[in-house]
Formats: sequence, C-alpha cells, structure tokens
Amino acid sequence: MKRAFIPFSEIKNQPALVVDSTHPNGVMLSHWRGVATPDAIRSDTSAGIVLNALRLQLPELELPFVTANHFDIDGFVGVWALLHPEEALAHEELLRQMALIGDFRELDLSHPLAGEALKLVCWINAKERELFYKPFAADEMPEKETVQCARKFAYFLREFWRVLQDPDWERGAWEDEVGGVLLGYRDMYKPETKLARYPEIGLVIVETPHPLHYYALFSRTVGFDIVLMCYERNRYELEYKYTTWVDIASRPTLPRVSMAPLATQLNQLETSGLTWTYDAVTETGPLLRLNGDQLNRVETYDNPTEREIYSSSIPAEQLKQVVVAYFREAFAGIEPKYNWSWKEVKELSS
Repeated sequence: MKRAFIPFSEIKNQPALVVDSTHPNGVMLSHWRGVATPDAIRSDTSAGIVLNALRLQLPELELPFVTANHFDIDGFVGVWALLHPEEALAHEELLRQMALIGDFRELDLSHPLAGEALKLVCWINAKERELFYKPFAADEMPEKETVQCARKFAYFLREFWRVLQDPDWERGAWEDEVGGVLLGYRDMYKPETKLARYPEIGLVIVETPHPLHYYALFSRTVGFDIVLMCYERNRYELEYKYTTWVDIASRPTLPRVSMAPLATQLNQLETSGLTWTYDAVTETGPLLRLNGDQLNRVETYDNPTEREIYSSSIPAEQLKQVVVAYFREAFAGIEPKYNWSWKEVKELSS
C-alpha cells in the first residue's frame, strides 16, 4: 500500500505508524524502553523492527500514514522503509547496518556492507549539519524537535533513494567524516590502544592516546554497555552507551545505576581543582567526566574529538580500579535481563 509521512503533531487526529517514538494513537515500531513490541519483530534498532514487520507483512502495518517525533538515522531508516517497502527489503542488510552505526555507533568493518553504510550515515550527518541543525540543538530553539524534524524528514525522504543507489555521487559531503572515522578505526587496532573487558559488569576500558570519532571508538565495544575512555595525560570519560536507554533484543543487559556515588569518590581523590560531574541515567548517553556540567546536550552527544577533555590528578591505574570496584559493588546480586523498565532503573538509582 502507498503510505505518506505526516508531522508528529498530526498524529492526535490521524492514526499512524509511529517509528522510533511512542504515541497512543498509532502502531508503535520502536525499540524505546517499555514499548510492547511483538516478539516476532523485535530487534535492537527501530529500523530493524520495521524491516522485520515488513518482511512478515504484519497486518498492523495497514495504516496510510507514518510519523516520528525526532530525526535520527535509525528513525529515518525506519520511516523510509515504510514508505518504500520493496526497495527497503531489497537493501535490507545495508539499512540495518546504517541503523546500528547511527544509533549505537558500533561500526564493524568486517561486515561486507559496513563501508557503504558508513558513507550513507556520514552523508546524512553532513547534510543535517549543513542544511538544518545538529542533534539536540532544537532543545535551545523556540520550535522544538517534534515540530522542526518534519523539515529534515522532507529533505532526506526526497534525496535518500538517489544517494542509496550510488553514495559516491555525494563523496564531497561524506568523505571528510568517513576519512576521520577510518583513521580512528585504524588507531583502535594499533599496539598503543589497549582494551580491558569486564563482561560481568558490562564494562570495557579503552586506553588510546587521543579522543576518536564515536564510530571508531565504539567499534570495539560491541556487547558492552559502559565504556571508560582513558587518553594520554590522565584524560578520562565514562559513558553509558545508548544500548541501555532502549530495549535491545540481541542480549540481556544490566540496568543503569546512578554515577553520583562514583563522582563523589572521584572528587575525594581529585586535586586538580576540577570537579567530576555526571549526567542522569535517563539521558541518552550519560557521561561522567571532569567539568561535564559545562557541556550542553549538543556537546555531550557530539564526538569526543569536538570537546575539551581535561587532565585529572588521578593516575589511570587508580581510576580504573575505582571504576571497576564501583560497578562490581553496584551490580552485586543483579542479574542481566531483557526489558528493564524505567521504574526499575530509577528505583536502583534512588
């Protein structure tokens, strides 16, 4: 059937397929926490859920309108797939890779289509910055994301098929970011980059000389939900990945726990004059870092290469020990599971 995109504001009057969002007046195709997604179509990304639903020809898809309350790559891919189901299923694996790279920032160049997916993701990133605004920038604008994102959808829904067929036509838009990602990806496999994995607490520690693009940095964090980045000159950031903001289907996870007590411990050790700050567990990608309260949401979401990361007085070995011990104690007696509710997560942090 022929479907059309409508702005999110119109869904209160018109039932629609709701991608990567939630609304009671529609059929939700979303990996957001708490959405009752049928087991047959569950996937880690919202785009994956859409593609599964299309492949199974779910009768719930028989609605003429599609919407989303924000623009990002996962949501866009899902919306585009519903509007172009035949083309989407013909390029299914490429679209799935786009959603994984865009949402979880997990680039795996061993996948045969990851390189092409990266070009498309970086084209969207570049055009979004050039023609519109960065992710989360609408928070500070009179018109909020639910309204403004309709203009992004209009542009990318019009242009995407052309670029999907031959991304190299848009090389001028994507090549700088792709080049930076590939250099960072190479750095992640150099001898000076060291990884320590703690699967029992979902933590991976990445020690590498300099901050990298997220798509490179998280390329070796697949299967983990907390990343401690350790750079030269005692520069650190600890981050909960987006994998624990949503309900992923591929594996059980531990819940997020508040980083407030950890920040308190680190501030007792810190003698640089700077302060360890932390984001709430309900943020999409909460950070614990020195002077983090000086970042807005745009800067927090942006790549580590785009923000200053301050030197700590705490030696790397000591900081790593404190972080590992904190999460081991916080998760003692808690088993990984699927579909944590926000109520459960907040109770653990209270």
